[in-house]
Amino acid sequence: MAGTNIWILGGHQTDFSRNLVREGLDFADLTSEVVDGTLEASGVDPTTIGVVHVGNAFGQLFAGQGHLGTMPATVREELWGLPSSRHEAACASGSIAVLSAMSDLQAGHYDAALVVGVELQKTVPGDKAAEYLGAAAWIGHEGQDATFMWPHMFSRIAEEYDHRYGLDLTHLHAIGAKNFANAKANPNAQTRGWDVPDLRVSGTDDAVNPPVEGVLRRFDCSQITDGGAGVVLVTDAYLERHPHVRPIGRLAGWGHRSAGIGLDRKIERTAGEDYLMPHLRQAVLEAFDRAGTDLDGVDGLETHDCFSASEYLAIDHIGLTEPGASWKAIENGETEIGGTLPINPSGGLMGGGHPVGASGVRMLLDAGKQVSGTAGEYQVEGAETFATLNFGGSTATTVSFVVTRD
Repeated sequence: MAGTNIWILGGHQTDFSRNLVREGLDFADLTSEVVDGTLEASGVDPTTIGVVHVGNAFGQLFAGQGHLGTMPATVREELWGLPSSRHEAACASGSIAVLSAMSDLQAGHYDAALVVGVELQKTVPGDKAAEYLGAAAWIGHEGQDATFMWPHMFSRIAEEYDHRYGLDLTHLHAIGAKNFANAKANPNAQTRGWDVPDLRVSGTDDAVNPPVEGVLRRFDCSQITDGGAGVVLVTDAYLERHPHVRPIGRLAGWGHRSAGIGLDRKIERTAGEDYLMPHLRQAVLEAFDRAGTDLDGVDGLETHDCFSASEYLAIDHIGLTEPGASWKAIENGETEIGGTLPINPSGGLMGGGHPVGASGVRMLLDAGKQVSGTAGEYQVEGAETFATLNFGGSTATTVSFVVTRD
């Protein structure tokens, strides 16, 4: 069974603009919506699911709720008694849940897996939410003087780019402008109804785009989000036994690399190297290699734009430009829909929303939508191969997938 194809049958994403606590809802309600929507969209009989994997990063902190691997069975009777587990890897929790499901399927233990990512983050005020999210950094060792841990950390990445290669902040503002504009076409995007200023003109205007930490400003940042996403993954054997179901894509390649939790050590280790985060590039190249492709064979990318600086990091690390020259792709419009490699046509995390444990699953689902031609108003024309790049913390956990149409 090792090496069997893994197929995405379908999936579901909630509306990331909602505030579930204000609606009087909790993790059970969110999980129920994601599970029911995913099973319906996939066209599967839930009794044929063999295993369940749940991505969640901060359930205990934001909602006082752990043990979320048991929640799918709590809300769906047919899943009662199935093996199920929760996976935590900060913002890459959802992708680690996907990798775990793939391992189960490729080992031949099961033929069908349900993967769910869920997160509630609007349970507390914004400053408390920022404090909770900081738990994914190296507590007591970095960011002690920061008010907002993650804007501080990715500002440092931007500053390191400036130190090594030079960085014009207008290129970061252009990333934000693109992603917020793309989000307007996504019916599930958190900011689709926002009135975002023209960041290419007013990106440095303190009144409309105030500083947050370091060089990063309000519209350089992703959102505090409630939401979830799910997919059903199956093997060739499942498709043979259930010819009525049709997959939306094949999970053709994957890459997974980890580094130490602290940002300082990552930066120190790569002094004098071409790439700022070479382990991130290794994850992407592994995914491409397993899929039998290279960047020229990829039609688009859903990447981890928790901040504009993280998408800037992704652009050169996937090989769209030489190291340190992501600005060239931005200036040339290569990352726009219609460009050489559209990046985050969904709006990404900045425009679409970032329910932390669900983001990796959502990216994979969007890649499946793109290659099946079902992405609607944000469809990349002719997309046959789409990649994802999801990372947790300061890229400490990095996962990349390649999804193809065949």
